[in-house]
Order: sequence, then C-alpha cells, then structure tokens
Amino acid sequence: MSATRTTNHTPSIGPGTVALVTGASRGLGLALARLLADRGASLILTARGAKALDTATRELNSRADVLALAGDVADLAHVEHLVGAGLQRFGHIDVLVNNASTVGPSPMPALEAYPLEALERVFRVNVSAPLHLAQLVVPQMRERGGGLVLNVSSDAGVNAYPSWGGYGASKAAVEHLSRTLAAELEGSGVRVYVVDPGDMDTQMHREAELGVDLSHLPRPEAVAPALVHLMEREIAPFGRYEAQSLLAQSLVASTSGEHGGES
Repeated sequence: MSATRTTNHTPSIGPGTVALVTGASRGLGLALARLLADRGASLILTARGAKALDTATRELNSRADVLALAGDVADLAHVEHLVGAGLQRFGHIDVLVNNASTVGPSPMPALEAYPLEALERVFRVNVSAPLHLAQLVVPQMRERGGGLVLNVSSDAGVNAYPSWGGYGASKAAVEHLSRTLAAELEGSGVRVYVVDPGDMDTQMHREAELGVDLSHLPRPEAVAPALVHLMEREIAPFGRYEAQSLLAQSLVASTSGEHGGES
C-alpha cells in the first residue's frame, strides 16, 4: 500500500450516505452493495444484466433505498442518465465505486494477436467509463468538500502476465488516471483510492481462465469488507491498496488485541 498525506476529514458510511456502485449485480459489486445497505447507505446501482440486477435490487430494497438502472458503463448516455437520476433522487453522491470491468475476449489472446476492436472495448469499459463517471460525480463532491472515488484495479496492472496484456494495460491506465485525478483534487477533500481485490472466485475470473478450478480462492463476500474499511477508516487523499493484505492485517491486529494482556 502507498498513500500520500492525510486530511482532517473523517469518513463514515451510514444513513445519509449515497454510494454509486457499478457492476453491482454479482461478484464484488453485489457483495459491497450488501455491506453498504447493512450500514444504512442509499445505493445507486448499475450493471449490464437487467435480470441479475433486478434480482439484486429486490434483495437490497428490504434494507436500503435503492435506485438501479441496467446498462453498459461504456454507453455515455446511460452513465449520464444514471448519475442524473441519482442526483435527482438523493441530492448528492458521496462514494463512487468503479467496479464494472471486462477481461475482453475469452480465452484471452496474446498481444500479438489481440483484436484491436476488442482492445478498444476493454479500454472503454475499464478506463474511459470510470473517468466519465468521475467527471460527472466529482464536481458535486468538490462543492460539498468531500467524497470518495474508489477504482477497482488488479495486480495485472502492475505485473506482466502472458495473455493478460489487454486487461492489464487497461488497469495500469486506470491506476495512473487515479493518481493524476488525486493530484488534481489535492486539498478538495475528495479522496481517490485504487484497490486491488486480489484473485477471487468470480464469474469474470472464470471467464478469463477457462476450465481452471478457482474454488480455492476467496469469494467476493470475504474481500468486500476491505473496501468498506477503506471508506470508513482511511483518510489519506490517495492510496493504492491490496484488499486481501488489508484483511490479513486486520485479522492480525484483532488477534493481537485479543491477546494483548497476556505475557
């Protein structure tokens, strides 16, 4: 984890908090939405699969005020409608979680054979869409003097894995975009975080590695608490975090606290 200087703003998630989460119909996005709903936050959700998003919304509606609109984050009109509808309904957006992502063609091709049209699609979803959402949401955060943009990344954005080049390049781009956005927002009270959730047993990961048994990997439900930890506990204006390392540190700290009186 790396982070810059801290601010005096103390973040909190609860009633009155409004969070926009993309890719919210399954996996990490849905797991995070459940945790936010349990804390009383209002939710603005989107995902491409209308049926899955409807199922998730019906579940969450019993615990939170939810606005859900199915659509593609790479569709400029959809994103503008989503943010506009969210602001009209709730009046503000405190947290933007850019979780929606695509790995591109499956199985993933080597760069020398990567179809350029497919690569452009990967960059539209993984890079342009998070920036577009930030452009729409950040001005009202800046005006209110606080907020959080949380961009979900990957270790493929910092390490070279054969056949992961298209996806990895897009994540490297969104990481640098995040660093630059944070520099441009310095002093505004708006935090920008990059989170690498680590390998998980998700549908997207199964699509990336066809036929590979991923059952030994953590489920998204086990990783999502790390994102909530950042929202509620971290006050640095920028940082890059590894979710599973945060969870391990938390467990160690908890265990140390339980046995702190022993000698």
